[in-house]
Amino acid sequence: MKRGLKVLVGLACFFVIGLPAFSQPSAKSLATVLMDDFDSVGAQDYLYAGQKYSWEWDVQASRFVADGFPKLEYFNGISNSLAVLKRGMDGERKCLGVQVSYKRKGDNWFEVFPVKDGKNFEPVFQGTVNTVDFWVWGANYNYYLEMLVRDANGTVHVLKVGSLAFAGWKNVVVKIPGWLCQHSKLRSGPPNMTFVGFRIRSDAGEFVDDYAIFFDELKYTTNTLSDIYDGYDLRDVFGSTTDSDSSDEVEDGE
Repeated sequence: MKRGLKVLVGLACFFVIGLPAFSQPSAKSLATVLMDDFDSVGAQDYLYAGQKYSWEWDVQASRFVADGFPKLEYFNGISNSLAVLKRGMDGERKCLGVQVSYKRKGDNWFEVFPVKDGKNFEPVFQGTVNTVDFWVWGANYNYYLEMLVRDANGTVHVLKVGSLAFAGWKNVVVKIPGWLCQHSKLRSGPPNMTFVGFRIRSDAGEFVDDYAIFFDELKYTTNTLSDIYDGYDLRDVFGSTTDSDSSDEVEDGE
């Protein structure tokens, strides 16, 4: 009996150890992907599925925004930490800035988001994203930052980033919750999670006559092999039965 048990255990170990390496993509295959450094305006050359994408940024605000606002511009200037990392590199160092002013206090908000050819554009995340991080400049006002992503089923989720009640540059890291669906098994529609934009809200009692915020170095960490399987190249050989583009804006699913 003992001898037979040893044989069975040995066979089990053989089959487990002998599995081909490609059957289980490494959980440690992490990469950092730069989505936008805000240095090259409208020329991000973001690579996804063998194609390069570029876009611009736009802003919209709630109804009590003052005339002539919000304003969106690029400015020279980055955080000291990024300046050290980019020392010796060619080109200007820019960041994206937004200024708003409202006619009254209350639940005021504005959103900053990518656009392409005059339409909302949602860059598609590669792999399974663990964290999204970026630099944000706070004016030490009681405002709150949120990040919007669209899951692979088409639903927009609002991820709380935190308070903007600090002065100057701060590196922010947003963890993507495990329950959020990042990949779809459907052959039509968006295949992966997409980035929708940022939303900034004012505290109901905070001053709103003059507020500014800046963004820089938007990137994310991802397991690039998490959704790759043996035969992945065959998934689109027949084409799709729909003409939907995963990067186009669709109706909000909230």
